[in-house]
Amino acid sequence: MLGSAGFGPVHETTTADALVHTTPRPRVAVASSPMDIDRLLVERSEHDGFLAEHYSSPLPEEHRSDFDGLDYFPPDTAWEMTGDYQPTTPRKVPVPSSAGIESSYTMLGAVELVIGESTYRLTVLDDGDGGAFIPFRDGTSGVETYSGGRYVGIAVESAGTVTVDFNTAQNPWCVYDEEFTCPLPPGQNWIDEPVGAGAKVYEPPAQPTN
Repeated sequence: MLGSAGFGPVHETTTADALVHTTPRPRVAVASSPMDIDRLLVERSEHDGFLAEHYSSPLPEEHRSDFDGLDYFPPDTAWEMTGDYQPTTPRKVPVPSSAGIESSYTMLGAVELVIGESTYRLTVLDDGDGGAFIPFRDGTSGVETYSGGRYVGIAVESAGTVTVDFNTAQNPWCVYDEEFTCPLPPGQNWIDEPVGAGAKVYEPPAQPTN
């Protein structure tokens, strides 16, 4: 499930990172199984509270007073899915970013997941804070959700069955402030089907015109 902070500490930066903004490591929460809808709703509220009030919120300060929470897809147990986690020897891999540069992340393995009539092998990355996440794009990206994709956290310890709950999917920080450079899903993490679960795209408040 979601954590109130949503993202973790800063990782080592490349020269390109420093030119734009230090890239944050996402810390996305993992699912409880079976799905606890009441808990999900509470944690969504806590996440919204973090965005509105916490000193580490990625929301620009001038947007916080008008922020009344994210839009989410309704909870749907169909999107709490099980997959087969296949770990690999952790290794650094280049990951595309919202700034058009690549950042180095540690790949932990892959999750094989059946969505619709397709089977996907989704890359799992280390979140830099003791957890793991899957950056993904899907059929809602650029329509109902952020065009660059979202993140879903998973708990991985060893090979075998894992829960991937897309109801917990959250936006990367660059959705809220372009000063942040966020990792984007690699090509193998592009899901053709629309994943109607988790957070929808954030729309900043309209700026007054002179």
